Amino acid sequence: MIGIGNFFFKYRNLIFIFLYLALFIPSPPIFSPAVFGPSFYVWPIGLGLLITVSGQLIRGATIGLAYIVRGGKDKKVYAETLVTQGIFNHCRNPLYVGNVLMLLGVGILANSLLFTGVFMPLFLFIYQAIVIAEETFLRNKFGTAFDQYSHQVNRWIPDLRGIGQTFSSMQFNWVRWVLKEYNTQYVWLTGITLILFLRYPVLFQSDHRYTLLGFLLALWLVLYLFVRYLKKSGRMQA
Repeated sequence: MIGIGNFFFKYRNLIFIFLYLALFIPSPPIFSPAVFGPSFYVWPIGLGLLITVSGQLIRGATIGLAYIVRGGKDKKVYAETLVTQGIFNHCRNPLYVGNVLMLLGVGILANSLLFTGVFMPLFLFIYQAIVIAEETFLRNKFGTAFDQYSHQVNRWIPDLRGIGQTFSSMQFNWVRWVLKEYNTQYVWLTGITLILFLRYPVLFQSDHRYTLLGFLLALWLVLYLFVRYLKKSGRMQA
C-alpha cells in the first residue's frame, strides 16, 4: 500500500481532473422518476449540495485555521513540521475528508450511479493508500510524537468534541483561505453549475437559460482571474 500511495501522491492533482470528467459519463441514475416521482431531482440536488458544501466548509475551516502544506517535495511525501492545531486536532486528514465529501456530493448531484458506485470507491482506495504512505513518512520522521498524535486523533472520522473551543482560540485567516482555495473553488463552482444546467433542464426552462449559464460561467472565471491577479501581483498576501 505504501508503494501505491507514493505513486498516486505524484499524480493526485490529475486524479481530480479525471474524476470531474467522469461526472459527465452517461450512467444509470441513483434517483429515478419511476421510483421517486416527477420531482425526483429534489433528492439528488438537495442531498448532493448538502454533502459537497459540507466538504468545502471542512476544507475552508482547515485552511483558515492551521494550514498544512500537502505539496510534498520533488513529487514525494514531505513535511517540515507535524501540524496538530486547528481542525487537525479533530481529524488527522481533514483536507482529504473534505475532498471526499466534495466529490461524493457532486456525484450525487449528478445523479450518477456509476460515479458514486465505481469511481468513489476507487478514489477512497487511492486516498487510503496515499494516507498510509504519508503517515509512514511522518512516523519515521517524528517518531513518538506522531504515534501519540495518531492515538489521540482519528484518521478519517472527525471528533467534534471541543470544536467550539478550537474556533474561539484561533483566528480564521480568510485571506489564506481565498489564496489557497481559489483554484478549487473555481473548478467546484463551474462543475456544480454545469451539472445543474445539463442534468436538470427542468429547472431552467426560460428562453434565457443559456444566457444565465454563460453569465454564471463568466462570473466564476472573472472572480478566479481577479484573485489570481491579486495573488500574482502581491496585492493580496496571506
